Amino acid sequence: MASFNIVMPKLGESIQEGTITKWFVKEGDTVEEDDMLFEVATDKVDSEIPSPVDGVITKILYEEDSLVAVGEVLAVVSLDGEEEVSAEAEESASEEKSEAKAETTSESKESDVDESRKLSNRFYSPLVKTIAKEENVSLEELESIEGSGAGGRVQKKDILEYLENRGSTQPAAKVAPQKQSAPSAPSVEKKAPMPVSVGEGDTVVEMDRVRKLIADHMVMSKQVSPHVTSVVEADVTELVQWRNKNKNAFQEKYGDKITFMPIFTEAVATALAEFPLVNSSVDGDKIVMKKDINVGIAVAKPDGNLIVPVIRNAEQKNLVGLTKDLNRLANAARNNQLDPAAIQGGTFTITNFGSFGNIIGTPIINQPQVAILATGIIEKKPAVLETPSGDVIAIRHKMYLSLSYDHRIIDGALGGAFLRRIADILENFDTNRTI
Repeated sequence: MASFNIVMPKLGESIQEGTITKWFVKEGDTVEEDDMLFEVATDKVDSEIPSPVDGVITKILYEEDSLVAVGEVLAVVSLDGEEEVSAEAEESASEEKSEAKAETTSESKESDVDESRKLSNRFYSPLVKTIAKEENVSLEELESIEGSGAGGRVQKKDILEYLENRGSTQPAAKVAPQKQSAPSAPSVEKKAPMPVSVGEGDTVVEMDRVRKLIADHMVMSKQVSPHVTSVVEADVTELVQWRNKNKNAFQEKYGDKITFMPIFTEAVATALAEFPLVNSSVDGDKIVMKKDINVGIAVAKPDGNLIVPVIRNAEQKNLVGLTKDLNRLANAARNNQLDPAAIQGGTFTITNFGSFGNIIGTPIINQPQVAILATGIIEKKPAVLETPSGDVIAIRHKMYLSLSYDHRIIDGALGGAFLRRIADILENFDTNRTI
């Protein structure tokens, strides 16, 4: 009797595991091809996974809230319509299932884990952190373990092997040498949060999963990167007039509305190609300068959370291509249809404070990037213009651009020059370009 194993799909190049947040089926249910089976959460994206076959769900191997590695068997479908369980699937899933259960249980103990661990810029699964806590493995020791997972990630077997060799006369094979460098973010002492009193009539709202991720990511970014913010004001009158003149024809010709964001993205991509150090990441005491220019655009979702889909190779695309990419990604993000891979690999981020009527903002860097641009609202303002016959006061369209950057590798001169270059590109927008 034929059966089919449903496995955890690979939802992105760097994604190695996902959390099952919801099952849409139960054992014994009949499913058809493309029926939704389960919802999986990776980073800030929730994806619904359809069935690739027709059949009957004979076994579900992982419960909701289980953290499962990519490729692991999640469920078994009988193609003959009879209930049967793949022994191979059960055997291969048993160990991972117990691990997932331990990791799920450990999440409830997160508040008991040493707070200093949260200062690390290296990811550790709840299971690894629980083992470290139970075995009194210090953060410094944990940071020194060379992981065998993707990107050097420490897995269960790595920390167990380290514990076996701990204290022996011979150095453990999996332990990386300590770098003699300046103190990193993990050495910063984290203060306990201020106690909050709840009074009569106050409403207490539990953060959802995505909001917790955002909160942790923002706190980590401020602890890892010394933030500096520079601000310029740009006269974008010519750009505004060009868009007003051509927006209807653009939509009629290409089927997409053109906003100011694709124009900002084009300017940023051009400037990044000229200032490659801004398109980089910091890895310990090394600087990784990125070959590709992948610009992330912060999008506010209807639930109030924020997500950053990425336009890849932005410097290679014209205004039409950028507009189509941006509209497609923004619509997918707002409708919770964004592919997890679409938020991976960004090298620089733009966030639009102006969409909320704000004139200026000081955004937090989206790690592991080293800079983020905020665009303010475009307003009509009186300005002094120089003319052949003397200075005059005229009404101009102006906006503020603010750049937050990582002072570890970007000094004020570089940050200021990069920001000024973006403003110059916008101010000298080619109004003769055709759509």
